[in-house]
Amino acid sequence: MKRLAPLLILIPLLAACSKDEPAQASQQRPARPAPAVEVTAVLHQPVGQQIVRVATLRAEREVKLTTEEEGRIERLPYYQGDLVKQGEELLRLNDTLLVAQLNKARAQREQAELDVRRLERLQQSRVVAEDELARARTALQVAQAEEDLLRIRVGNTRIRAPFDGVISARLAEPGDTVGRFAHVLTLTDPRSLLADLSLSELVLPALAVGDSVVLRLDSLSSQSFAGRILRIHPSVNPQTRQGLVEVRIDSPPPVMRPGQLARVSLQLRPLPRTTIPFAALRRDTEGEFVFTMDKNQVLHRVPVVSGIQLGETVEILEGLQAGQMVVKGGFLGLAEGMTVRLAGQTASRPEGGERRAP
Repeated sequence: MKRLAPLLILIPLLAACSKDEPAQASQQRPARPAPAVEVTAVLHQPVGQQIVRVATLRAEREVKLTTEEEGRIERLPYYQGDLVKQGEELLRLNDTLLVAQLNKARAQREQAELDVRRLERLQQSRVVAEDELARARTALQVAQAEEDLLRIRVGNTRIRAPFDGVISARLAEPGDTVGRFAHVLTLTDPRSLLADLSLSELVLPALAVGDSVVLRLDSLSSQSFAGRILRIHPSVNPQTRQGLVEVRIDSPPPVMRPGQLARVSLQLRPLPRTTIPFAALRRDTEGEFVFTMDKNQVLHRVPVVSGIQLGETVEILEGLQAGQMVVKGGFLGLAEGMTVRLAGQTASRPEGGERRAP
């Protein structure tokens, strides 16, 4: 029992020493420096940019040729891909019945002319009343109108090319009987190619009719073709916020065809924009935001609304003003009210150990 007494005294002393060691170590451990960040100023200046958008080629001049009379097709000489000249006959219907009716109407008109001339001679000698001559003249006008109508109907049994082009669709064959307004052929002008572009409403103010563009086709990747903006449609799709822009191609080569995919390069006109580096824009479940730094190097989380991306920068529509400093690098662990230091600045504040009251 006497030997155990010194041991019992030493155990509390060792326990007390072990408790003091962490406290002394924590006092000797150096405070971690404030986090280092990279910052940049918000800019407000005219900014232009070249953008590339995908479009589909279509022919500006393309007509569906339909019949205006019913009948049997007697002649339909051209097929898909055939080139035709303006005025060439593309379709002929059987016109036997209409020609017979036209001949009858012509004979009736000639007889009416004879009646009028006879009554005019008799009226001079006052043998015929004035109203009888008036009725004869009216009959002549009706006969002339009937002849004119049938002449037009006979002409409608022929369809001629309204312009130089290529047959892009053939939907009937000789011998087929077709009704009125039947779609038989489609004629396309391959020299009138357009590219339809769907562009964001944010881009439209920087474009104007007549602006030059450059087009490239995936099938002809080594060649580029000049064009210009033909028209900008006045309305924007309320669901997609996209507007339609039509681009006309200058002197398209024969290898270009409607329906092909084209990549169109457009140069946006410089417009005053508030911009920051794209890397400075952050997003989370609450939306878009940036970290701004005040003159005391304290961070503030600021909600923003972004616009169009312009290369390595992005337009800010709401939330920032020119000259404010925003963080563009070193985001790990950042929070509202945290004091930071600039990258390369000597560390003098503890990391996050000091947060300013909002």
